[in-house]
This record gives sequence, C-alpha cells and structure tokens, in this order.
Amino acid sequence: MIFSSIPFLYYYLPAVLGVYFLAPKRGKNVVLLISSLIFYGWGEPKLLLLMVFTILLFYVCGLAMGRAGDRGRRGWMIFAVAASLFLLGLFKYADFFIGSFNSLTGLSLPLLRLALPVGISFYTFQCISYVVDVYRGRVPPQKNLVSFGAYVSLFPQLIAGPIVRYADVARELENRESGNVAAGLGRFLVGLGKKVLLADQFALLCSLFRQSGEKSVLFYWLYAISFTLNIYFDFSGYSDMAIGLGRVFGFHFLENFDYPYLSGSITEFWRRWHMSLGSWFRDYVYIPLGGSRCSRGKWIRNILIVWVLTGLWHGAAWNFVLWGLFFAGLLLLEKQTPILEKLPGALRHGYVMLTVVLSFVLFNAGSLGEAWQDFTCLFGFGNLPFYTAETGYYLASYAVLLLLGIMGATPLPKRAAMKIRSGRTGPLWELAALAFLLLVSTAYLVDGSFSPFLYFRF
Repeated sequence: MIFSSIPFLYYYLPAVLGVYFLAPKRGKNVVLLISSLIFYGWGEPKLLLLMVFTILLFYVCGLAMGRAGDRGRRGWMIFAVAASLFLLGLFKYADFFIGSFNSLTGLSLPLLRLALPVGISFYTFQCISYVVDVYRGRVPPQKNLVSFGAYVSLFPQLIAGPIVRYADVARELENRESGNVAAGLGRFLVGLGKKVLLADQFALLCSLFRQSGEKSVLFYWLYAISFTLNIYFDFSGYSDMAIGLGRVFGFHFLENFDYPYLSGSITEFWRRWHMSLGSWFRDYVYIPLGGSRCSRGKWIRNILIVWVLTGLWHGAAWNFVLWGLFFAGLLLLEKQTPILEKLPGALRHGYVMLTVVLSFVLFNAGSLGEAWQDFTCLFGFGNLPFYTAETGYYLASYAVLLLLGIMGATPLPKRAAMKIRSGRTGPLWELAALAFLLLVSTAYLVDGSFSPFLYFRF
C-alpha cells in the first residue's frame, strides 16, 4: 500500500484516523503500532517477520546497553549495528556482490534472489541511530516495547523517509499534544499533488522516451531534465506527505528538502537535498571517521567512504557507486579550489544544474552500458539527429508541465500561497485549492495515471 492510492486515501487512512482519535491517550501508540504493521505487511505479509525481528533486536539491545557497563554497552552497540547491517547486506546487496564476484572470476555462484523489503534502508538507519545515541548517552533506552515498535514502524515515514532519529521524537513518543490536523492534512495534500500531478507525469514522459524508436539529441535532454524533475517531485512529495501525516499524529519530523535546485554549489545542493540522509552520514560515519579534523589524506578517505556508502545506499549496482564517487570528486574539487566562489551567481547555478542533471542520468541508468549510451547521445556522439518530429510533439505536449515543474521547484508557489493565506478570505481560498488538489489527484488515480515511489526500492 502506498500513499498515492485510492485504498489508502479513502479507506485505510480515514479508518486509522478514526480509531486513533477515538483511542485514549495511553492507547494511541498501540493504534500507531498496529496500523503501521498492517500498512507494512499489506503487500508482502512475510516481510513483517523481518520488521518484528528488527524491533525486538534493537529493543533488547537498547535495554541491555542501559544495564551494562561501558565495555558492555559498546559490545551491545556493535552487535546491534553489525546484525542490522548483515540483514541489510543479505537482502539488498548479496546478489550484487555475488554477481560482481562471478563477473571478475568467471564463476557461476548462484544468486540468492531474496525479495527486497520495502524501506529497509530507512528503518535500518533509524535503528542504528537509536543504539548509537543510547551508547553515546544522548537518549535513555526505551523501556516500552509498544512505543519503540511504533517508532521503528511508524507508517507515515516508514517506506521512504525522511530518516527520523529516535532522539528527535523521543519526547513526542511518550507525551505529545494533539496533532494539528488541518495543517498536517494540508501539507499531505500538497505532497500528493506533487506526486500525482507532477512526478507521475514526468515519469510517463521518461517511459515514453525509453520506448521511442525516434530519439534525438534534444529528446535525450528532454528526458534528462524530466527525470531530474521527476525524482525531485517524487521524493519531496513523499516527504511532504510523511511530514504532514506526522503533524496529524502529533509528531514534528524535520524537513527533508529545501529547494535544492536553487543551489550555487554542489556542497550547497547536498545541504538542501535529502537532508535527513546527509546529516545521518555526517553524524554516524563522517565525524566518527575523523571528519575534516585529520590529515589531508584521511580527510579524502573519509569523503570517499561516505560517498561510496551514499551511492550504495541508493541501490545495489555499479552506476550508484559511480554516482556517489562522482559527487565525492566534485565536493573535493569545490573544497580545494575557490574558483567557483568567484564566478557570477548565474554561472554557479548553471554549473550545479548541469551537473545534477547529468548525475541523475547516471543514477537512472539500468546499467553502465546504458549510462554510457545516454551520455554519448546527450553530447551528440550517438549518430542521432538533433531534432525529430516526435521530439517536437513531446516538447509541445509537455511544455506547460515543464514550466510548472520548474516553477514548482522554487519558493514561488509557497510565497504565493502565503500571500493568499494572509488575506481576509485566504483560508477559504486555501481550502478550495486543497480540495481541488484532492479532486484532481483522485481523478488521475482513478484513471490509472500512477507509478510507484522511486525511493521504495531503497
């Protein structure tokens, strides 16, 4: 089950909200835990066993750390982290490493072909942050199994983030005020509109491009820009929905996107894009390795480790590894050479957007061979015409959507909404706009215009 589906919007969510708000205060976490487990097991009930095992593993390890001495606490922390990384590696990376080993050696070791549990990268990182913070003394171990289970499996952000650290919601797990239902549902509907009306339509254009037998250089650039907008509205839309639902239930999740396509450097871009992941790697990998407070060689090593892991986190394939190394190289270059800072703002922004668009071409490639073909065709080395009639057709058909997408990736819509909201009849206009978003999004979903969230596979 996913947020942008009729069963979730019109059956599951209303039922959960009804039971949740009727439940007494002491029973609300029970409702959250049960509803989250049902949500997670809806498509693949067998994977619930892994979720329940993960909850019990980290709950027991947290309690054990609270009772042990310094050496024992460290041992339990290492055990919990190692066990969770083993499970993540088994389900997500085993076939990648086996396949790579077979390619290098010429052997034919059988692949495991295990189903990838949805959202495993997200809840694994959340659990790791919990035991590390308990070890550091930042938070006490959670003694209530229901509360801890609700944190790990919390359905608003379970599937595709943002990555919520236990320390950020520990107080609200135990004692939270009534949720801001109106503001939360409003944020949810904005995210739904991003996903259904923008991300899914760009995804359709990308699919049409792959199926086309009449490609051109310009069509490749149209595809590259469309996927760049697709992945932004897909992931930021899900984050908006998760943050909105969190508000409804009384949680305040941190923001995950801050208009990254306005950045003037790659360093700034990664401060604005998927902020919960970037801060997680900073606090639990980069700084423990020594960060930048070490020799130049070790600092470069730390950057490379973090970005190889960032690439692998997104997917078990070599194009993701190269994608991470690509950004590692750019970040090292920016930090070592101050040339970028001296350029005019327009040139800096153009450099960032060109780099990001090309990076997402690599990101979305089905293989390294496909990535190479995409790059050669983008720069006119694929024996393709620059323009075809089919390219012109799709440019004309999607011109308005592209304009809306570019505007939607800036603060302009938010500023316009705030200006309207401040007027005397602002609340009525806002309510009408949200109702319109729900109505049109529902029409698109009923019509079958739907695609899964990209980040589900991570």
